[in-house]
Amino acid sequence: MNIEKQFIPLSIAVLVISDTRTESDDISGRMLAECLRVEGHRLFEKIIIPDNIYRIRAVVSNWIAEDAVNVIISTGGTGVTGRDGTPEAITPLLDKVLDGFGETFRMVSYQDILTSTIQSRAIAGVANGTYIFCLPGSSSACKTAWNSLIKDQLDFRTRPCNLVQLMPRLMER
Repeated sequence: MNIEKQFIPLSIAVLVISDTRTESDDISGRMLAECLRVEGHRLFEKIIIPDNIYRIRAVVSNWIAEDAVNVIISTGGTGVTGRDGTPEAITPLLDKVLDGFGETFRMVSYQDILTSTIQSRAIAGVANGTYIFCLPGSSSACKTAWNSLIKDQLDFRTRPCNLVQLMPRLMER
């Protein structure tokens, strides 16, 4: 018997990390919020904060402590300049790192930006049962990450496996 899987909407928070962006000119965060809504997920909250590792940790820590948040997607701060601190802010919070995300993101990005992909420090992981994806700030990179990786992994119907089906087991000890 073939039983069709039902879509499971998730609650997703979006964090825009930028010293220059505001709500009026935030393309990447707005695009991510729209993408997740189009797929049937719920936007828990969208915040823009400066690239400061302690501000980033504070916001993300609050969200991972919030039972209503299933996923956090950040955009910005994953480059190599002095102000880029997203990986340094997020990595200490992670219980598990999803190494394959960054590796695959850079592999997919190579098709569009060639060797410039080595400048990306995109990461993902799990903290307190919450998936976290840290993306570059460009809208093109966010679109690539969403369409090529995140969208399908946040869809319970994706086979052979997806991140949603693992959610009930994330807090096992």
